[in-house]
Amino acid sequence: MEIGILAQRFRLPWQDSVALASLTGVSGVQLYVRTPFEELLKWDSYERREAVKYCEKFHMKIFSLCAEVGGFGFREREKNPHNIDWIKRSIDLALDLGCNIVTSHIGVIQTSANSPFRQAQLDALREIGQYAASRNCYMAIETGPERGQIMRDFLLELDTPGIGINLDPGNMAMVTGEPPQETVKALAPWIVHTHIKDGKHFLDCDPEDIYRAFATGGIQQLIAETGKIFVETPVGEGDVDYPKYIQSLKDINYDGALVIERERTDHSFEEVCECVYFLKQLL
Repeated sequence: MEIGILAQRFRLPWQDSVALASLTGVSGVQLYVRTPFEELLKWDSYERREAVKYCEKFHMKIFSLCAEVGGFGFREREKNPHNIDWIKRSIDLALDLGCNIVTSHIGVIQTSANSPFRQAQLDALREIGQYAASRNCYMAIETGPERGQIMRDFLLELDTPGIGINLDPGNMAMVTGEPPQETVKALAPWIVHTHIKDGKHFLDCDPEDIYRAFATGGIQQLIAETGKIFVETPVGEGDVDYPKYIQSLKDINYDGALVIERERTDHSFEEVCECVYFLKQLL
């Protein structure tokens, strides 16, 4: 396992984010291609090669791309042609940048087999998964809205290559209250990527409310509406039992990236450095 950082969480242009990340002790970065960074998708072949060279100058690997489609994910069928195209283009970009994983939320999964939202998600992900598999890539679903067993049942019904899991232990702890090491057990065959995040769960909540806030107002609205339900914390100070979580990844022979993601802090650089040290001790 190697440690990385979701680069643009430093809230700087991607080049400055990569340069700053190189000072924290991480081995690589995940690049964010969601607006306002959509110019990454517009790079021509020369610009893509130069981006790789730029990262190499700082001894940074590009582990993955985050191509977030928003809180409703693939539940809105009328928007899925655009979202599917967004992910496919991100997969093409990832390959040009030397990686093969693109992560995104897909929207809260409803358990009813008759749900039109569920069917829209299945249809979209089958198309994306087939495209990803044809290019030897993964679109990795970020965990958070639902417990591991619900996601497992969804993936078994999906039954499509090219779809993996980006396990975010902070989301699991904050939103579902499920210990992330239990999520690892449920989703082990699909885990290709993991974020490193932490938080405290105060009250049980409806994931639909959480992701509606995120979809309609972004992270600021989410924080405004959920401050008393859960709170993000520095890694090691929340409900995630990181020694158990890292051990659970070792137990399934996970050898991918551990990508640090900090949603909201005024001390990103200092916290990342502390988090890197913390993770290296566990590894």
